[in-house]
Amino acid sequence: MCDYRSAVGDVDIMLTNKEAKINRILIAAPKSGSGKTMITCALIRALKIRGLKVGARKCGPDYIDPMFHRKALDVESGNLDPYFTDEEMLKYLLVSGCRDNDMTVIEGVMGYYDGIGGTTVEASTYDVAVKTGTPAILVVDAKGVSVTLSALIKGMLDYRKDNNIAGVILNRTSEGFYERIAKVIREECGIEVFGFMPELRDLDIGSRHLGLMQPDEVEGLDVKLDMLAGQIERTVDIDGIIRTAKGAPELSEVRPAELDGLPGSVDALKVREAKPVIAVARDEAFGFFYDDNIRLLMELGAEPVYFSPLHDAALPEGTDGIILYGGYPEEHAAELEGNVSMKRSILEAYKKGIPIIAECGGFMYLQKELETKDGHIYEMCGVIPGRAFFANRLVRFGYMEAKAQKPGLYGDKGLVFRGHEFHYWDCSINGNDFKAVKPGSVVSYECMIHESAMAAGFAHIYAYGNPKMYLEFLKKAVG
Repeated sequence: MCDYRSAVGDVDIMLTNKEAKINRILIAAPKSGSGKTMITCALIRALKIRGLKVGARKCGPDYIDPMFHRKALDVESGNLDPYFTDEEMLKYLLVSGCRDNDMTVIEGVMGYYDGIGGTTVEASTYDVAVKTGTPAILVVDAKGVSVTLSALIKGMLDYRKDNNIAGVILNRTSEGFYERIAKVIREECGIEVFGFMPELRDLDIGSRHLGLMQPDEVEGLDVKLDMLAGQIERTVDIDGIIRTAKGAPELSEVRPAELDGLPGSVDALKVREAKPVIAVARDEAFGFFYDDNIRLLMELGAEPVYFSPLHDAALPEGTDGIILYGGYPEEHAAELEGNVSMKRSILEAYKKGIPIIAECGGFMYLQKELETKDGHIYEMCGVIPGRAFFANRLVRFGYMEAKAQKPGLYGDKGLVFRGHEFHYWDCSINGNDFKAVKPGSVVSYECMIHESAMAAGFAHIYAYGNPKMYLEFLKKAVG
């Protein structure tokens, strides 16, 4: 986990309107499964081996890919999502988090133009590239295709004239074929071909129902990453990629309106003076969170302290607030049940009015019971008198916007946040304190529990989308 204190500093830092030089490149693709993550990780590793200070960002709401960035590759990471934040905030997060990097590598999401609801380019990788002025390199799967590659690439270039596409890398192809087809692509599409990667089945990272395996679960990951770095050095023009990244336009260092004045407000000054200790669950069962959420806690003056519901006997000493982010509690249900003292510590904290944020897996952990796929029932914290269970289907997936139907931990009735859901599990008590709608559709539903000292539900919330929500949480933490 990167320490954002060096990036954020004291909250009285005010960004000026001067221009910032951020050397950056975006790795994208025409579709999912093209090899974006593999090539992103290979490039980051190769740049690090060269001695460069590298940072990473992920387009969209994904929290697993950044885990590889920050843990397996030992680089700071974060998200860039135009659905969660406006353009001004998007640029602020990129500039303020990456100004000290020699290179920042941004990984795309899905297909380059795939946006909200599958019917728009809004919040797509393309949207991030244009709003941040970042040159993009397309990873194109070249297995089983030849001249059609030119048609595909030409179509990608023609679909939007402001596409920001600076070149392509061909994936899953041989050296002999690459030498022939690269010339065709350059002549017919007028675009740079930076190189190729052969098919590397032995270096596959693996996946499961929520996406990629976590870094700790991939056997021999460091060896695989070194092999990927060696391969990309041999067959891809990294010097050319660096030159392209250095050619990215400067970005203005402008503090967004949502943050301007927030750290200096009476409430925020009270929080900063108190320096509340926020216990954040982080272990094998709980690890799905946005780095930027931790960064905002620190920017507002809190002290995040990590703890393990699996291995620790109790909450950290002096805990003023608790955050239980997502993960795989169902895969560690027996161990969580067995840690009776930790469950008691959390339940007692709730009864004392210590505020709790719980998302997805953390929400399941707060339930009275968790029923695993095999039908075995395990006792959880009992803060919520319900049962979490496997639904045997994807219950909810994608973006959502929620509006509070009553006041609670995050603020007054009527407050709005945008989040993301992705879960195959459900709960007998899901709450009805927010009304959620799916963007671009008429689908709506009730969700979440919103009490004075608890906000809990399946939605993953990106805190910079509505920074005042975390300030409200911290106000409750300091009393």
